[in-house]
Amino acid sequence: MDSEHFQRMLMELDEVDSQEGESAISAESLVGVPLEDQDAFLRLSLVDGVGYRTMCRLIHRFGTASRVLKATLGQISQVERVGPKIATAIRDAACGQYATEVLKICKEQQVDLLFPGDPRIPSLLNEISNPPLVLYLQGEFRPEDALCVGMVGTRHATAYGRLMAERLTRGLCSYGCTIASGLARGIDGICHRTALESSGRTIAVLGSSLTEIYPPEHKDLAKKIRSQGALISETPPLAKPKPGVFPQRNRIISGLSLGVVVVEAAERSGSLITARHAGEQGRDVFAVPGQACAPTARGSNRLIRDGALLVQDAEDILEHLGPLSQSAKLSSGQIVQQPKELVLNEIEKTVLHSIDVLPTDIDQVVQRTNLAVSQVLSTLSVLELKSAIKRTGGRSYARKWS
Repeated sequence: MDSEHFQRMLMELDEVDSQEGESAISAESLVGVPLEDQDAFLRLSLVDGVGYRTMCRLIHRFGTASRVLKATLGQISQVERVGPKIATAIRDAACGQYATEVLKICKEQQVDLLFPGDPRIPSLLNEISNPPLVLYLQGEFRPEDALCVGMVGTRHATAYGRLMAERLTRGLCSYGCTIASGLARGIDGICHRTALESSGRTIAVLGSSLTEIYPPEHKDLAKKIRSQGALISETPPLAKPKPGVFPQRNRIISGLSLGVVVVEAAERSGSLITARHAGEQGRDVFAVPGQACAPTARGSNRLIRDGALLVQDAEDILEHLGPLSQSAKLSSGQIVQQPKELVLNEIEKTVLHSIDVLPTDIDQVVQRTNLAVSQVLSTLSVLELKSAIKRTGGRSYARKWS
């Protein structure tokens, strides 16, 4: 994903990404919200015009959200890019009832509020430049969600697109991956359903609030996801769906994921926004090839032309995903540091684990594995082809995967 042409192509989508102004944050970041400050923080987050950058500036200027709400109109107006309209809305938020109503509904409908610094937030999502101020959650995150792959595509899936979405999702779930998508019609819904049918985990990132499921025909699907994964949104309860928030939520899909797979996408598809976010966040971008003359494949084929990785099965994805920032423990009990290890057979894993990051002689490998010399030699060749090990001279090899 280091192709300059690919990055230029992604940047052409700026005009359809309403979140662009929030992508470069101030020097101060939000690292945690004390329990006693969460009510005030929530009130600020509900003010129109207070995004991540503005919140950073306010907290940097006043120290805490509570102090922001206690500040005078003149003091608030002195903060960079906080005009009279936003300053007035912040003052009104101090005694408004909106936050109280939001908290009431969250309690009634078992919606958890996750503030910056909450240990339940996946570490990958914390790494992006403009994470959600408040994340509304139904269901739960689990340690195995560290091995998450985003799956997105057109709302007008063809029979081929449906087939590939199901094939890739089933394959990834069989290896213990969590599937993240946007609960939209078409490819998104197919991926969520297939993950559930495969007894896998899935995370739905909504553009609507958790209390106003959109599209409405996915209410039953959302209910199933709550019990077998997580529903998340940065849109508070009571808020109606707005077109502008759907491009914004795409950065969360990619932010949760080690990589994003675009199954089918037209030239101006919202899925390409997710791909662009993934590229900016340093995530891998994959695309499924489609027919050259198919309108639903023009966007995904263009991604491949400009540097995205072509994929045909789950193994193609796992073999290219980079190392995890922290180990993931799968439901099977397996500890995973490198997704690539999931596609190795048992003998390959045994040989790989017998090799150190420092040069290891073949005789040491034979002794540690109790395998025949011929079997060790053939397996070393396979591991070298898979870029798991490297020859360090003579009869020695070293691990490339930590």
